[in-house]
Amino acid sequence: MTDQNHPGTADRHGALGDAEYAEFMELATGEGFEAEEIDSELAAAGGGPLPVLAVVGRPNVGKSTLVNRIIGRREAVVEDKPGVTRDRVSYEAEWAGRRFKVVDTGGWEQDVLGIHASVAAQAEFAIDAADAVIMVVDAKVGATDTDDAVVKLLRRSGKPVVLCANKVDGPSQEAEAAYLWNLGIGEPFPVSALHGRGTGDLLDAVLAVMPEAPADVFGGAIGGPRRIALIGRPNVGKSSLLNKVAGEERVVVDELAGTTRDPVDELIELGGQTWRFVDTAGIRRRVQDGVDYYASLRTAAALEKAEVAVVLIDVTEPISVQDTRIITMAVEAGRALVIAYNKWDLLDDERRFYLEREIEQDLVQVRWAPRVNVSARTGRHMEKLVPAIETALAGWESRVPTGKLNAFLGELVAANPHPVRGGKQPRILFGTQAGTRPPRFVLFASGFLEAGYRRFIERRLREEFGFEGTPVHISVRVREKRGAKKK
Repeated sequence: MTDQNHPGTADRHGALGDAEYAEFMELATGEGFEAEEIDSELAAAGGGPLPVLAVVGRPNVGKSTLVNRIIGRREAVVEDKPGVTRDRVSYEAEWAGRRFKVVDTGGWEQDVLGIHASVAAQAEFAIDAADAVIMVVDAKVGATDTDDAVVKLLRRSGKPVVLCANKVDGPSQEAEAAYLWNLGIGEPFPVSALHGRGTGDLLDAVLAVMPEAPADVFGGAIGGPRRIALIGRPNVGKSSLLNKVAGEERVVVDELAGTTRDPVDELIELGGQTWRFVDTAGIRRRVQDGVDYYASLRTAAALEKAEVAVVLIDVTEPISVQDTRIITMAVEAGRALVIAYNKWDLLDDERRFYLEREIEQDLVQVRWAPRVNVSARTGRHMEKLVPAIETALAGWESRVPTGKLNAFLGELVAANPHPVRGGKQPRILFGTQAGTRPPRFVLFASGFLEAGYRRFIERRLREEFGFEGTPVHISVRVREKRGAKKK
């Protein structure tokens, strides 16, 4: 069986042991699936956390353009202005058959703090969570003082770095890229992120230095402290909560965003055991411009290091779009989830009535997340936090044996068949849970399964097997003729 404490060691069978895999392959080949496509599907679903690649550098060197080139689509914001909300800063990518995450720090310059502080803050957040780094420099401009400051950060981090000399649109400009050897961080790769020139060589160099799995394996040694990220929008009480559970002032509650960074990891005794809290506090409304961007970048960095996300929501204010975005970030990152409704001591009956309606309407997609009503100021119900975290982690790591899962799927499909579409009725043939942390299921079907039917399957899986406090990922492999495109 795969070592669940070290998911990066998963083999091509995903979470299936050898005997279960052999039994499963017999079933799959009997239904007409090729062994090669089965193995690729199990490996993709059971591969565990992906290594993280950070793209850093000063503004206007083409970082977001390079990110879009790496992920193969225009998704990162290329022309960003202070105050513009940035929902996402991390994206999944693939090169030469290897999957990884890309963290984009491009496109935002904070005039209030000055260019050096802004670049340093962005780079520091991203580098901290990364397994490898691309530093982007404008080859036409050459190295600047800001570039030198980023290089110093990279040297202190000890992370592997690949130098991208961007805006090299033809061979005649490659001599300009060569001057960047003077930065002292290795060979500059001449690239045109806009046109794609040289990006293949750059990514080959990245794969050569990037680990197959995150260097910081979840949970550390067996029995080591579990990792909790406290996330939420500004002023929701993250620092106050951390200080309360620690029993002392560990974190400055009123900090100017972006100038310095709080201690990222805090070992705290709570509920009779030691936990490692990854704090994301310190981003305050005092610096208005770009606060959403900094919050997103910092939250993404914390989630990469955590196993469970505790999302704080201020109950004295209506649930905001930013609250739901942060919850979505945690779900998309595949982390266990607990929602802590903070400032409960300030709630009156009228606000409580509207809050419950907001939860029912805005958070319907995460009904499975444990809920705790707390007050970081008074310490109310802090004793309920640990049981909620333990429940979420248990769901995150749970697995259903293949035989038991297929017995369940057989009954489910017989009682609730997929709707007929275009004269055809797709059918689930069999399935397996190929991975945990979070639970990842692969279903093999005779035709495409609609999104509504997949949601129905997830809901019934939760009713039958629990999975409280964890996202559940379901992928579908459709049986088609050889060479047909996977759905």
